[in-house]
Amino acid sequence: MALKTRITEMLGIEHPIVQGGMQWVGVAEMASAVSNAGGLGILTALTQPSPAALAAEIERCRSMTDKPFGVNLTVLPTINPPDYKGYTQVIIDSGIKIVETAGSPAVRELWEMMKPHGIRILHKCTAVRHALSAERAGVDIVSIDGFECAGHPGEDDVPGLILIPAAADKVKIPLLASGGFGDGRGLVAALALGADGVNMGTRFTATVEAPIHQGIKDAMVANDERGTDLIFRSYRNTARVAKKAITQRVVAAEREGKPFEAVADLVKGVRGREGLVSGDADHGVWSAGLIQGLIHDIPTCAELLTRIVAEAEAIIQDRLRGMIAG
Repeated sequence: MALKTRITEMLGIEHPIVQGGMQWVGVAEMASAVSNAGGLGILTALTQPSPAALAAEIERCRSMTDKPFGVNLTVLPTINPPDYKGYTQVIIDSGIKIVETAGSPAVRELWEMMKPHGIRILHKCTAVRHALSAERAGVDIVSIDGFECAGHPGEDDVPGLILIPAAADKVKIPLLASGGFGDGRGLVAALALGADGVNMGTRFTATVEAPIHQGIKDAMVANDERGTDLIFRSYRNTARVAKKAITQRVVAAEREGKPFEAVADLVKGVRGREGLVSGDADHGVWSAGLIQGLIHDIPTCAELLTRIVAEAEAIIQDRLRGMIAG
């Protein structure tokens, strides 16, 4: 039995599983491994230092897979914004046909650049109202992020068990469920709640191909569902990150009412990247979701996707069908 959904049909992939864009992690080795395993791998544009570097990374990924893959482009408020239009033009010129976007309303200008080129736009949202707005603006797929997700879960604190069906009730285009997914049980639950597939981030960081230090992967296996912190709550820019001594310092500073400048050095992206590479868990801050509590090993991407789909099919065929009486 194969799991065929609107997502597999629209994106031309075998399994309804998408690897979300992840800063520092979404490189060619990661994206190609997911695509080769039958899912949709995604390169993270802003992991590359320039549009030219992204162009090279796209070509590198093409040399590793002949399957569909996409590019993530996230637009966030910042003092010195990257060359978003330059990255977008590279995506267009490179012939990429699937783009995952996220972030501020400024991303709409980039959508207008992409749409004439037949690019499928997959937009991540943390609220039903945002999903409906994106649908009206013409995106092709909405990824709805529950409160369990890594990164920025929004400020409404609505978990996926409610948010996913609430979105499915109103959104007409294909829907991806994101936040708290990492096994076959989660995939079946997402489909039952009305989604057409799942978007996974944290689970993919604990795979053989993820370009981070083995010690960080081992820490994710050791962590349970309590192993995250919510930072930046007082700044109305909540982020869910792996819980460590350094993130506890950020939480404590916020409780004391300190401004962002007091923690800015602790949360710099370059520190997070250095920690992921060196294996020093307390050197920097990086995103991680509640799914850590369900991560018990470090498989290859192929092993992970094969297992998830097999688990999902067994649940649907055996457990659920066996519950129907008469």
